[in-house]
Amino acid sequence: MGIFHHESEQAQAYEQVVNAPHKASLSHELIAAAASYEAAKAYEKHVSANGAPENHAKAKEIFAGFAGAFIDHVVETKGLDFIDKKKAEHRAHEQAEEGLRLNGGY
Repeated sequence: MGIFHHESEQAQAYEQVVNAPHKASLSHELIAAAASYEAAKAYEKHVSANGAPENHAKAKEIFAGFAGAFIDHVVETKGLDFIDKKKAEHRAHEQAEEGLRLNGGY
């Protein structure tokens, strides 16, 4: 199974965020969960294509990059502000760390 299951809180948040209208009122918690889910999918695809990173720190860096890209996209398309972006990034990094830790294979 992947880092986040398709019925996880993160997967449900992902569906809410990507289907929200422009200028939607989205909480940073919701965006972070959606970013974590999207990052997990991208990370798993990356690992399948390139193999596992050499260490946990590199795995976190890759995962955070995928989460950050998703958050940037949401901020641009949904018209969110800088504070929401930074809060979402921080929370997404926390969720990524937890997901990688629980998954065991970073």
